[in-house]
Amino acid sequence: MSFPFLKMQGAGNDFVIVDARKIPVGFTPAQIRQIADRANAVTKGCDQVIVMESSQKADVFMRIYNADGGEVDACGNATRCVGWLIHKKTGKKEVCVETKAGLLRCGVAANDSSVAWANMGAPRLEWQEIPLAEERDTLHLHIGEGVLQDPVAVSMGNPHAVFFVADVEAVDLATLGPKLEHHPLFPERANIGVARIHAQGDIALRVWERGAGETLSCGTGACAALVAAHRRGLAGRKAAIRTKGGLLGVEWLENGDVLFQGMVQKEFEGTLTL
Repeated sequence: MSFPFLKMQGAGNDFVIVDARKIPVGFTPAQIRQIADRANAVTKGCDQVIVMESSQKADVFMRIYNADGGEVDACGNATRCVGWLIHKKTGKKEVCVETKAGLLRCGVAANDSSVAWANMGAPRLEWQEIPLAEERDTLHLHIGEGVLQDPVAVSMGNPHAVFFVADVEAVDLATLGPKLEHHPLFPERANIGVARIHAQGDIALRVWERGAGETLSCGTGACAALVAAHRRGLAGRKAAIRTKGGLLGVEWLENGDVLFQGMVQKEFEGTLTL
């Protein structure tokens, strides 16, 4: 099986994107792992594999696979990349992307075509919505590993646990991330964020993504970090989230939706044979 693909990244979070709107493509988990493998000489690997499919409700349906081969419901940076692609193709000011997490509006900044935004909708804050295995106060989960203790739980279409620390770089995320990702409280596993509040509008963030490991940035993780910080009284409703891959601007709007934006880049195109 041979197919063309596009490699893109949003603030360092990188994707192999396959357009299956005309010719359906079905990948096995093993094939997803092969595509996402950093040793793959053709794709150079990726955090997620994205398949664009036809939609009757939106401009495109976006199917999302993590590097471990598992399918997930939401990916903020991929939404921005796909929205950018549809905008470039159609010229539409606002694009609607259908995901398993719902319909998401996105587009390109008016003053900079390399910046794309996405409205991720309202965060889900009830324990059943995260989901958690049992009823807990999502503002204080009272779980932890090592220096990571007492996170805030937020779902942005996927489950997040956000820990606040004094120094994000000092956290051994490669060790603690997998343990917390698989904590029994998270039946669907969880993305593990570690955040430091430098000021009300300045937050440093690292994220261990379930099924992908630590990534250079995580769009839903940035949204979850701002929501968690605001709920704890540590930040306002708007902040610059500093990740290893670059800046993401996030705002929790008064209507309840979370809007975020950042750089996107088309890296290269190719053809892959599996």
